Amino acid sequence: MRTAILFLILFGGGILFSRALLSQDLPLPAAEVIRQACADASREKKNVFILFHASWCHWCHKMDTAMNDPRVKTYFTDHYIIRYIVVYESKDKEKLENPGARELVTQYNGDNQGIPYWLIFDPGGKLLADSRLRKSQDAEPGMNVGCPASEEEVAYFCRVLKASSGLQPAALLQIRKRFLENGQ
Repeated sequence: MRTAILFLILFGGGILFSRALLSQDLPLPAAEVIRQACADASREKKNVFILFHASWCHWCHKMDTAMNDPRVKTYFTDHYIIRYIVVYESKDKEKLENPGARELVTQYNGDNQGIPYWLIFDPGGKLLADSRLRKSQDAEPGMNVGCPASEEEVAYFCRVLKASSGLQPAALLQIRKRFLENGQ
């Protein structure tokens, strides 16, 4: 009897432990990433910055590096809940993709735009902006600026940040300077 109970405890515990390990390796569905980010944004009175990226993407790494540069990082973290959604991964790393990421990027007109591709939502989940360049507020969207690097791309990025946050001109100037470094 003791042996049977010990076996059940060890075997059952092993199954639970294995499931826990497996579930930690699975990325959240893309829609859940946004849902959780919006809930956090509501509590923290911020907007949501979603960045679609992949491990192989050079410009994705540049975007991440720029946003996390100590000179500008707090400007982003003080105003946005920032979340990453993995999409378009290479064949050997497809397990890193968030389920539903490809459908979500398509839903928000990011398919065929390249990555990084970003979206900004209010806490209620309403889309405020995306990374498709607009010459003016009323203009049709153009191509994805991705990781802003040129003067025009950085100007658009700063306009979007200004419109979707409480960032002051001095902060936007610092962000502008930092992102222009991407083009050097």
